[in-house]
Amino acid sequence: MTHSPHDSELRAAARHIGRRRFLTATSAAAALAFATNLPTAQAAEGDPRSITRDPFTLGVASGDPRPGSVVLWTRLAPALFEPGNGLPDLALPVSWEVAHDERFSRIAARGTTLAHPEFNHSVHVDADQLDADRRYFYRFRTGGWISPVGRTRTAPATAADNGSLSFGVVGCQRYDQGHWTAYRHLADEDLHAVFHTGDYQYEYAVNSTAGARAYPAGTLPPILNRETVTLDDYRLRYALYHSDPDMRAAHAAHPFIVTWDDHETENNYAGDHSENNDPPEEFLIRRAAAYRAYWENMPLRAPQQPTGPDMRLYRRLHFGRLAQFDVLDTRQYRSVQAPGPNWQAPHPASADPARTMLGAGQERWLQDGWQRSRALWNVLPQQVVLSERRDQPTPDYLVSHDSWDGYAAPRERLLAGAEAAGIENLVVLTGDVHVHYGFDIKRDFADPASRTVGVELVGTSISSGGNGSDRPANHDRLLASNPHLRFYTARRGYLKVTLDREQARADYRTIPYVNAPGAPLATAASFISPVGNPGLRPA
Repeated sequence: MTHSPHDSELRAAARHIGRRRFLTATSAAAALAFATNLPTAQAAEGDPRSITRDPFTLGVASGDPRPGSVVLWTRLAPALFEPGNGLPDLALPVSWEVAHDERFSRIAARGTTLAHPEFNHSVHVDADQLDADRRYFYRFRTGGWISPVGRTRTAPATAADNGSLSFGVVGCQRYDQGHWTAYRHLADEDLHAVFHTGDYQYEYAVNSTAGARAYPAGTLPPILNRETVTLDDYRLRYALYHSDPDMRAAHAAHPFIVTWDDHETENNYAGDHSENNDPPEEFLIRRAAAYRAYWENMPLRAPQQPTGPDMRLYRRLHFGRLAQFDVLDTRQYRSVQAPGPNWQAPHPASADPARTMLGAGQERWLQDGWQRSRALWNVLPQQVVLSERRDQPTPDYLVSHDSWDGYAAPRERLLAGAEAAGIENLVVLTGDVHVHYGFDIKRDFADPASRTVGVELVGTSISSGGNGSDRPANHDRLLASNPHLRFYTARRGYLKVTLDREQARADYRTIPYVNAPGAPLATAASFISPVGNPGLRPA
């Protein structure tokens, strides 16, 4: 791993902060903020007329729709890869508008906020006093510059008897492994929202040709050709990712509801345990930088703003009486994976009831939310495969210990909690594995005849893993090993999911290649799961 020069300073600072002090002392957050150069907003206000280049190069986004509000996001960056993005170390006023029409002749809400340099000149506006279940258009202004126009949509009223809801499911977009044509197609879908299930960015170095994108040599600057470790590293990587025009189109078309997986920080990390077993006090400094950059670059509200290495990302959204979405975080609080390789035989540690995937607080929050839910559909957007996934149909099978198979006791608690709360229409949304899967969730995976208690819809990657294939080499073996697996393909793309009063429908969208732009869109398969009788059937 290549470290930036500033990394040695961070690590030197970390050695003077013990692990217990990191996790328990009241001064921990302040000490960590100092060590990672994460001050609160305090810069003097500047004159936006001094901006001489377009500052809206990263586009616009919206997210976390509620019945009367939605988050609006942008980040000022006239020069993506220059220090400070080509802006002065001053807070810059940014005005925003929400309108009923694309010409902005009927304004619904407007205001002005400050883009602070301490937050990399990002803007997070909680635009409220809007109507429920309505499409809006929005834009930003600063100096003489006007942003692209974005389109968003508020959620239905909590008590509304709404009849249908459509949303996208995306994840895993490694920049240097292919073009993001799937996002361009996603922008054309008619959706209420898009759920991002993690791996929004990857920490690995990106060379000057952007890997599989095969740009002309020298297109990207050398500063990107190192692993992300410091706050500046992560900020630069998000600038690269947001610069992609297909991603900008998708963000401008739909509100996004995001959660992270591992690569937003580091591959396969678990809580304060890093992939390479770094001292926790060192890894938490890196995690603080990653979490800060994540919040700066996502359409998230102020309650999600991190404090040092901690960030409350799990949250609940209601879409009328039709659906309750409990967005989970399976990285920040989990127990460390069982010792040994990721794919191994079931490990005794996985059955230890002391182990956790969600942490005690998030588990209680989920169970309480399920107990109070009055929604027809209860949906869990989360990161790693929940259903059992054996690699072969023999007694010496292996499972992935980074997924819920490595956390069998926490999985049992989750399924028992859903059962105790009377959850009849459970839908789990998953990413991580760069393939499309469709699972029936069994109450007892060891018994194929066990009751089906919900369905798991796993969305493939936008680009991670390259082109993929329609029928991967292990296709037949995996289906034979897991009778509850109903569908499997390894092309890139996304999911479109539609919920109504009768069924859930999953359309598995795919594209044939990502090593070149312009791939056409197809629907590889469609499945339904009826209300009150869960289980995937071909549509």
